[in-house]
Amino acid sequence: MNRLEGKSALITGAARGIGRAFAEAYVSEGAVVAIGDINLEAAERTASEIGRNAYAVKLDVTDLGSIEAAIRAVEAKAGGIDILVNNAALFDLAPIVEISKASYDKLFAVNVAGTLFTLQAAARSMIARGRGGRIINMASQAGRRGEALVGVYCATKAAVISLTQSAGLDLIKHRINVNAIAPGVVDGEHWDHVDALFAKHEGRPLGEKKRLVGASVPYGRMGRAEDLVGMAVFLASSEAEYIVAQTYNVDGGQWMS
Repeated sequence: MNRLEGKSALITGAARGIGRAFAEAYVSEGAVVAIGDINLEAAERTASEIGRNAYAVKLDVTDLGSIEAAIRAVEAKAGGIDILVNNAALFDLAPIVEISKASYDKLFAVNVAGTLFTLQAAARSMIARGRGGRIINMASQAGRRGEALVGVYCATKAAVISLTQSAGLDLIKHRINVNAIAPGVVDGEHWDHVDALFAKHEGRPLGEKKRLVGASVPYGRMGRAEDLVGMAVFLASSEAEYIVAQTYNVDGGQWMS
């Protein structure tokens, strides 16, 4: 449908998973997409597989210099940035009395500070260009409520929802729409790690937590990356012009708000 024709996008953590699915969809809708990832080799491989309208950018969202370099690279390659998707994130879990400072610092550095300062750098570029833009943050159903073993991750995603609201209200005067997507449980290679952590702390056999989580989704299964693509394209398009500071649940009915 070419809803993103002529647009330039940067997606963080896009070498695989949800970020890659978004990149493929954006290219199919006419955008030129920067595959931002800390693993440049993986980003280059993904870009080559997607096609000529995708290219790789080295991006460590915990490093302000890396963020600025990535924005400058997008400006040099595509003339500017119209769409940012803050997708890079980490997950960990532990009982409250076992949470380590290292785990806390790492999750907040990537999930919260990485989102904020990548958003900030992209917004500055958009403002200087004067064409407005779209910023889409990846929140989570975990940001809507607490979970006994997932305190830090839940807190980071609650912070992403709050940042989306504040940034959305502040940046709309520049015609920069900031919104977020809150997925539920999304299947993928990361779930082997998640399942193993739950198995360790809940005393379950490997694979049981994943099975139970999938069965608990009202839709009847875990989400897939492609289930999120429609919302990601919509929020990046002109159809979402009047939507500001909102977080949309795309979770098969797991949370209602």
